Amino acid sequence: MTKDSFKARGTLAVGGKEYDIFRLAAVPGTEKLPYSLKILAENLLRNEDGENITADHIQAIANWDPAAQPSHEIQFTPARVIMQDFTGVPCVVDLAVMREAFAQMGGDPNAINPQVPAELVIDHSVQIDVFGQKMAFQRNVEREYERNYERYQFLRWGQTAFDSFKVVPPSTGIVHQVNIEYLARGVFTAEQDGRTLAYPDTCVGTDSHTTMVNGLGVLGWGVGGIEAEAAMLGQPISMLIPRVVGFKLTGSIPPGATATDVVLTITEMLRAHGVVGKFVEFIGEGVGQVPLANRATIGNMSPEFGSTAAIFPIDQVTLDYFRLTGRSEEQVQLIEAYAKEQGLWHDPSAQVEYSEYLELDLSTVVPSIAGPKRPQDRISLTESKNSFRSSLKDYVDYDTEVHETSLDHALEGSFPASDPVNLDDMKDRNGSQPEHHELQGDRAHKVVPVTLADGTETVLDHGAVAIASITSCTNTSNPSVMLAAGLLARNANQKGLKVKPWVKTSLAPGSQVVTDYYEAAGLMPDMDALGFNLVGYGCTTCIGNSGPLPPEVSKVVNEEDLAVVSVLSGNRNFEGRINPDVKMNYLASPPLVVAYALAGTMDFDFVADPLGQDQDGNDVYLADIWPDADEVQRVIDSSVTREMFLKDYADVFKGDEHWNQLEIPHGSTFTWEGDSTYVRRAPYFEGMPATPEPVQDITGARVLLRLGDSVTTDHISPAGSFRSDSPAGQYLLEHGVQPRDFNSYGSRRGNHEVMIRGTFANIRIRNEMLPGVEGGFTRDFTREGGPQTTVFEAAQNYLAEGTPLVVLAGAEYGSGSSRDWAAKGVSLLGVKAVITESFERIHRSNLIGMGVLPLEFPAGENRNTLGLDGTEVFDISGVTELNEGRTPATVHVRATKDDGSTVEFDARLRIDTPAEADYYRNGGILQYVLRQLKAKEDAKA
Repeated sequence: MTKDSFKARGTLAVGGKEYDIFRLAAVPGTEKLPYSLKILAENLLRNEDGENITADHIQAIANWDPAAQPSHEIQFTPARVIMQDFTGVPCVVDLAVMREAFAQMGGDPNAINPQVPAELVIDHSVQIDVFGQKMAFQRNVEREYERNYERYQFLRWGQTAFDSFKVVPPSTGIVHQVNIEYLARGVFTAEQDGRTLAYPDTCVGTDSHTTMVNGLGVLGWGVGGIEAEAAMLGQPISMLIPRVVGFKLTGSIPPGATATDVVLTITEMLRAHGVVGKFVEFIGEGVGQVPLANRATIGNMSPEFGSTAAIFPIDQVTLDYFRLTGRSEEQVQLIEAYAKEQGLWHDPSAQVEYSEYLELDLSTVVPSIAGPKRPQDRISLTESKNSFRSSLKDYVDYDTEVHETSLDHALEGSFPASDPVNLDDMKDRNGSQPEHHELQGDRAHKVVPVTLADGTETVLDHGAVAIASITSCTNTSNPSVMLAAGLLARNANQKGLKVKPWVKTSLAPGSQVVTDYYEAAGLMPDMDALGFNLVGYGCTTCIGNSGPLPPEVSKVVNEEDLAVVSVLSGNRNFEGRINPDVKMNYLASPPLVVAYALAGTMDFDFVADPLGQDQDGNDVYLADIWPDADEVQRVIDSSVTREMFLKDYADVFKGDEHWNQLEIPHGSTFTWEGDSTYVRRAPYFEGMPATPEPVQDITGARVLLRLGDSVTTDHISPAGSFRSDSPAGQYLLEHGVQPRDFNSYGSRRGNHEVMIRGTFANIRIRNEMLPGVEGGFTRDFTREGGPQTTVFEAAQNYLAEGTPLVVLAGAEYGSGSSRDWAAKGVSLLGVKAVITESFERIHRSNLIGMGVLPLEFPAGENRNTLGLDGTEVFDISGVTELNEGRTPATVHVRATKDDGSTVEFDARLRIDTPAEADYYRNGGILQYVLRQLKAKEDAKA
C-alpha cells in the first residue's frame, strides 16, 4: 500500500472515465525537473512504502541539483519488462530453476512468477541461409524452426506456466519495432482496490536498444537479463538520480541526408561528449519538427553513444503516431490528458535546467556511414573511400603481402564499377592471372578470380562488399529511409543497373507493416529485382545471423585472406559480429545499402565514380538515382496506413502454423531433457545456503586475459556463428550435433555449457598476453612456462586447482549489447574480479549481479603504466569490509611477479549503491531475490 506522504493521490477524468493518479504538483520542485526525471518522481510517489522508498527519496529528486554529481540512490519500479529470445530464453531458464530452488528451500514454486507484465518477442533466431529468391522467406522460416524447436517449445511452456508472461512468436518483427508499434502503452493502467490507476508507461528490457521506445516518450532502457528477472519478480532497480543532458535540435534535415545520417551524427557527438550513465533529453522548438520514426531511430542508438536513455517528450507528433499504429482513441485521449495534467507534455518554453547542453542544427547533417568496427566512428560519405583505404591498413599486412603490378585498368574499368571482369583480358594485359597485392593510391589490392555457383566468372579484392543487408530495428522502423531504399531500387532498375554478383543481399524488415507498405507503393518487385528479397522478419545480419557467404566466395575470402566488408542498416558493427568471413563492417542508411550493393566495393567515390551504365551506355551516378525527399514523403502519405497496423497486430500472440504445432510441456516446473543441447538446468543455485556466507578477499589469483580498450560484450560473449574447431563447436560435435545445425551462440544461451565455451571466444578478440594472436586464447600458468591454449581450457584447469581468476582491461570495458552472458560466462569460468580503466553501465551492473567484483585502476593509471603484463599473481584485500555493512571506496591490489617484486595500488570499487552491495554479498542478484522472497513467505507464515 502506498504511503502517500505528500497527499498526491487524486483523480483524473478522461472521456467519461475516472482514473486515479499521483499528481506531481503535490511535490514542490518537480515542476522544474526535466521530463525524464518527472517520470522517475511519479514512480517514487506511486511506490512509496516507507522502507525502500521514502519521502526523503521523493524530496531528493524534487530538489535535484543539475550541476551535482549523482549521489542519491533511488529505487525504480518499471511498469513492464520486455525481452527478445536470445536474452529471454536464459531468463525463463533462470526462472524455471529458481522455482526448483525455491521448492527445495521449502517455498511454493508458484511464488516465482512475474509480478509485472513481461513480454518476449522472438526475433533474434532467423538466419539468412537463403537469399536473392522468392522462396527465401519461407525456407529461412523452415530452417529457423528446425534449429530452434527445443527453444520455442520451452518458451511456449513458459507462456503457459508463468502468469503475466506473453510471447510474440517468430516471423512477426523485431522486438523494439513491435514495442513502438504495438506493445508500448504510453500511459499504463492497472486495477487497484477496485479502481483504475493510471501512470506513465515505463519499461526495462533485456536488449540495450530498449531505448528505442524513448522516441514515444516512454522511459525505458536496457538491463542485463539477470536484472530484468529481478524486476519481473518485483525487485525495484537500484540507481542513482542521473545527470540529464539537454540536447537542442534546430533546423531540418537537408536534401540527400536521411534519419540514419542524423543518428550517426548524434552518436558521434554524444560519444565524444561523454554521456555514459546519463539521461539525454531532446529539447527545443525543433523537436516538434522531428517525425516520430526519426525520434525512435535516435532513441534506438542510445547504447551506441553510451547514455542510459535518450528521450523525447510526449507531444502532438506522439499522439499522431499512436493513432497511426492502431491504438484506440480512448488510449490516445488518456495519454494526452495524463501528459498535460502531469506536466509531461512537451513545452519548449518551460524553464528547465539541465546538467549539460548540446545542440545540433539538423541542416548541417551530411550523408554518412560508420565503421569499420564501431558505430560511433562516423564517416562523411564523401570521405568514405579515403577512410576505407586508411582503415584497410589495419587488416592487410603491407610489409609481406604488397607487390607492385599493373592492374590499374582492370581495377578502375572493370572491377567493380561495371560488369564482371573478363579474366582472359586481364591475363593478356598482365601476363598472369591477378592473385597478389598491389599498393595503389594508398591501398592494397589482392585481386583473385572466383567462379560463382551460376557460372559467372568474376574477381574479388580487398574491400569487396560481401554482404549488403537492410536489417535492424534502427532503420526498418522508419518509412522514410525504407521507402527511400525502395525508390532508389526502382530508379536503379529503370537505368538497367545490377547488383554485383558477389554481394549477398537481403531485406529483413522489423515488422510485417514494412512489406505491406512496400507492396502498396509497388516497390517490392524493384527490391526483388536487385536481390533484396524478403528473407525474414528479424534482426538477422545485425545480430550476427547473416548466414554463410556463398561457398565459392567464402573459400576465396579465406584462402586468400581477403579483407571483405559488410554494409548494413543496423546499429552494431563490432568485430566478429556480422560474419566470421567479413573483417570490416559499415553501418549505412537503407538506400546507401542498396547503393553499395550496386557499387560492389567500399573503395568507391559516390560523387566521382559511376555505378554503371544505362541502356544507352551513359554513366549513371548515385545522384542520378537518389530519390527526392518530397517524393519519399508523398509515397509515405499514400502507402502507410492505420489499417496496416490494425491488420498485422490483430492477433499478434497467435503465431503461424509452425508455432501452433509445437508440443507444449505441462506443469509449473519444467521437465529438463538430459540430452538437450539448447536448454539445460542452470547451475547458479546448486549448493546455495539459506543465508549468504561472508565474502572473502581474493588471494592467489591468476590473469585469464589482458585486454585493451573498447572491449565489447560481443568480444566477451559472442552472439554470432562459431566454427567446429572452437570449444563450443567441439562440445556440440561430441553431443552429436552437425555443423549445419550449430545455429548461433545467441540461440544456445539456454545451455550454459555452450556459453561458457563461447566466453572470450570471439574470433577478433586480442589477448595482449599473446601478441599477434587473435581469438579466444590465453596462457595457462597451471602448466610449465604458461603455454598457449583456449580460454576455456585454461579456465577449467584453474578451476580444478582452485585458483581464482582476474581480467585486466582498458577503457569502456563491456560496451555494446546488454548481454547477461558476458557476466554469467565470466563468473562460471571462475573470474572473481575485473580490473579496468572504466566500465560501460550495464555490464558493470551485470558483473555485480553475478558476484564478480568490478574494479577500476587509480585515476591516470592502467595496466601499462603499472607494468602489469598478465603473468603476475594477484591478491585483493579489503573486500571483507562488505561483511560489516560498509562499502569501501577502494580495495588494495597487490600483483606479485615471477621474480618476487610487487606492484601495489588501490583500485576503485565500482559497487555504487547499497543494493548492489547486497547483491554481491549474496553471490548475485538472483540469489538475493530468492532469499528475500523466502523471507517474505516465512514472515507471512
